[in-house]
Amino acid sequence: MSTLFYRIGKAAYAKPWLFIASWVVILGVVISVLATAGVNISSETRIDGTESQDILDQLADDFPVASGGQGSFIFHTDEETTVDAPEHIEPLITAIQSIYELDFIVNPMDMLDQGQSSLGQEEMAQLMQLMPESDTTHRPLIVQDFPVPGVMISEDGQTALFQFQMTEQVENLSDDELDQLVAYAELAEENTDLHVLPSGTLIPVDIPIGGTHEIIGLVIAAIVLVVTLGSLIAAGFPLIVALVGVGVGVGGTFALSSLFEINSLTPVLALMVGLAVGIDYALFIVNRQRKLILTENLPAKEAAARAVGTAGSAVFFAGLTVIIALCGLLVIGISFLSSMALVASMTVFLDVLVALTLLPALLGLAGERIVTKKARQRYAKKDHNQPSFADHWIKGLLKGKWLVVALVILILGTLAVPVAQMDLGMPSGASSNLDTVERQSYDLITEGFGEGYNGTLAMVAEDQGGSAIEIEDYLQLMTNLANLDNVVEVSPGGLNEAGTVGIISITPLHGPTDAETKALVEHLRSTDSITEGTNLDIGITGLTAINIDVSENLSEVFPIYIGIIVVLSLIILLVVFRSLIIPIKATAGFLLSILATFGITTAVFQWGWFGSLFGIDTGGPLLSFIPIMVTGILYGLAMDYQVFLVSSMREAYVHGDKKDAAIKNGYSSASRVVVAAALIMVSVFSGFIFTDDIMIKQVGFALAIGILIDAFLIRMVFVPAVMSMFGDKIWYLPKWLDKILPNLDIEGEKLTASLAKEEKQQKQ
Repeated sequence: MSTLFYRIGKAAYAKPWLFIASWVVILGVVISVLATAGVNISSETRIDGTESQDILDQLADDFPVASGGQGSFIFHTDEETTVDAPEHIEPLITAIQSIYELDFIVNPMDMLDQGQSSLGQEEMAQLMQLMPESDTTHRPLIVQDFPVPGVMISEDGQTALFQFQMTEQVENLSDDELDQLVAYAELAEENTDLHVLPSGTLIPVDIPIGGTHEIIGLVIAAIVLVVTLGSLIAAGFPLIVALVGVGVGVGGTFALSSLFEINSLTPVLALMVGLAVGIDYALFIVNRQRKLILTENLPAKEAAARAVGTAGSAVFFAGLTVIIALCGLLVIGISFLSSMALVASMTVFLDVLVALTLLPALLGLAGERIVTKKARQRYAKKDHNQPSFADHWIKGLLKGKWLVVALVILILGTLAVPVAQMDLGMPSGASSNLDTVERQSYDLITEGFGEGYNGTLAMVAEDQGGSAIEIEDYLQLMTNLANLDNVVEVSPGGLNEAGTVGIISITPLHGPTDAETKALVEHLRSTDSITEGTNLDIGITGLTAINIDVSENLSEVFPIYIGIIVVLSLIILLVVFRSLIIPIKATAGFLLSILATFGITTAVFQWGWFGSLFGIDTGGPLLSFIPIMVTGILYGLAMDYQVFLVSSMREAYVHGDKKDAAIKNGYSSASRVVVAAALIMVSVFSGFIFTDDIMIKQVGFALAIGILIDAFLIRMVFVPAVMSMFGDKIWYLPKWLDKILPNLDIEGEKLTASLAKEEKQQKQ
């Protein structure tokens, strides 16, 4: 493998413009396709096989107008008046009527009349008035003695809640349609003191790509590169490699979005991972080339080829571990996670490909200038027998290895304590910052009507025999629901044209992410008393139910995914390092770091500790897909550092160093670049913490803190200390297994021997 990469590096160095032009053409094709096809990003989160998703899909066939999303507007006044005061009525009604006239908005009066020609005034009155007797927190908006459908007034009269059903999910509406919807609602503000706020579901998801925070992360990465490599030219190449890899990967994702549905978080994740690994992989190769030039006095051309052959092999297998970890998400079978995994994996693959082909071409353009004369002179004058900071550090570390291991376990174990109380869910307005529209509308609804109105449930009813629903059954079902303790309101949603499918809106007592609401959903699905006295089958759906199902399913598959990761870790590291103990040690260290990562993330985002430092002012549940996604990405990245650090130690061991000597020499050789690479990753991921989107915040924070812990506490402290405990036994591999396993030669031993042989033959 190292010989193949050596030849690729040599060819790219010799013909740089051919390789550079190839990547420019590829990037140009991606940009052209993107400009032609446009971008089609969805914020929909589907988990096929769940009850809520199955029912939603069924509604799309049997009751299309009821299969869309739900939305609401809040009309509020802070003055000493009410929203239904005479001066407010006309603009308020104008706004509501305008909204009901939109093609994608459902008028509930039309739905109630569909398929039920026998529905008399008495039954209609019962349907409209059926509410729990204990509910006195609001009243309907009455105009000319008739209640306006979908509108409620708070008890103090200062807030009106207008809820409506759409024929499409919000994410499927165009920007123009959403703008028109909001514009019609804002008609109520004309010449009045009313304020209009949309609910969080009506606020489109912005894709935070290319913002100032990400640029700051790149600037910090550039500074680290300059300090590490000591050259502006050398520091610029890793940035170019990362940007080209991300440009092709993320740009290609957008270009294909017209053919395949892509979640809005997918390109952001690809950008995060792609920038981080792209810079790091190029850094390892450039650093190895400079080291070969300085230590072995090789020409830049030969040093570049050897760097691609040796460090490039490590880059290849490091990238492979990231790709395998991400593709492990495909086994779970959740569509939006699968798309994220595939796009991120492709971006990492492109980063590896660019590092192995474009980077040596760029190095060919730089030539001998990659190491300046001043750098060569400084290195020649330096006393290389003088111990460096890394030498002192590893010497002290190995001397107190037992204490060091115990302290690391104690520290990470303590940081992991909050995991026991980690609450998983999907974001809601309750977890948004106080200055956001989502939070303000959520709070106004909670204060005026109750927290449950932020997350209504939709019940779908069908006749057990497939016939038209009897109105008596429909009324009895609503009565049964109204008598439940955790339900504050039940309202009719109408029947389809055939009268075979009915919708009922259920407002829970508690908020959409509360445990009580989850318990209510489970009760509705599992208790026969809900349909007592009827001939109906029921199901629960709606955004709140979907989010509950998403969280439950992801929690169930997480242990399976952890098992997959552990098995993959043991197999990959066994093949790469040809050792039985190293895979176990590396996996144990990863499990410690991932638990500590989730513990800190829980403390910050759920408990609100130090939240102001990261731009959050309210605690809330962690994203339900955070554990799976972050585990997969961090595993791959952690193994990157494992490969680069321990392969350097193995290289020293293969060349004759034994026991602690191999650990010390390998550590001194690789620690500086591993530290730089970790700092770069942390800075790139940290840039995403300060975006406005809570999902991006949590992902960026978890990845940044995870790399910080794994790189600096596990790989740089725990790993060498544990390796020292075992001595040379750390490299033990049974002979029978040694014969079976392929020799990947990531240290480049075979390449070095082959080149030495060629040099000897040439001299003869």
